[in-house]
Amino acid sequence: MQANLLQPDVENRGIVFDPRTKMLLLFTIAVFVLGGAGGDIFNDFMPIFCVVPFVLFLLAKKWRTAFTYMIVYAVSYLCFWYLGPKTTGIANFLLLGVCGILTRFLSSILLGAYLIETTTVSEFNAAMNKMHVTEKITIPLSVMFRFFPTVADEFASINAAMRMRDIRVGGKNAGKMLEYRMVPLMVCLAKIGEELNAAALTRGLGGEKRRTNICEIGIHAQDVVLIAFCLIPYVLWIKGILGI
Repeated sequence: MQANLLQPDVENRGIVFDPRTKMLLLFTIAVFVLGGAGGDIFNDFMPIFCVVPFVLFLLAKKWRTAFTYMIVYAVSYLCFWYLGPKTTGIANFLLLGVCGILTRFLSSILLGAYLIETTTVSEFNAAMNKMHVTEKITIPLSVMFRFFPTVADEFASINAAMRMRDIRVGGKNAGKMLEYRMVPLMVCLAKIGEELNAAALTRGLGGEKRRTNICEIGIHAQDVVLIAFCLIPYVLWIKGILGI
């Protein structure tokens, strides 16, 4: 099984940001890039917002993820704006649809992955406690932090086992992929959910007494820069609404 898949390497994380800063950035990108808030005001600045995940993954020393994202986004952006007007019919519909979805969704998805990959559960819990968020929200989110990496690990193991039996696209037993890949994965999903819930209760989440946390989080210089970057689009949006 793969080790540390989608999990933070606490000894080699590069520049570390406070979890609250990363959540603010994710919310901001979701509002202005995915949600399209601000309308035409931010069309020219959209590529700047979408470069942020690339920079953050570089700072976190995730070189492969950073360059893969940048290549996919650059190709999608160029195809949408330069090849889109030159095509017609079904080709134009498919091109604009796929590239439009990628340019809108990809940055938010990558920022979500960045948040999970660079934040430990203890750091996340400490951040939520400092924001006085109820445990009814904190506990499910904490479980999800463990859920996705564990599912990805299990999926990779199932794929490796099935490839040994030639159950793959292009293999002799390709027709059995649904049964021998998806069914075991669905069973694992249910089992992982139960085990993570039990682990959360064992760790004292949801208990009557307040839990202690030894990890240290706080707002540092790099967080101030990122927070200022997040505030700029909100200020411009409000100014546009007020006509200032």
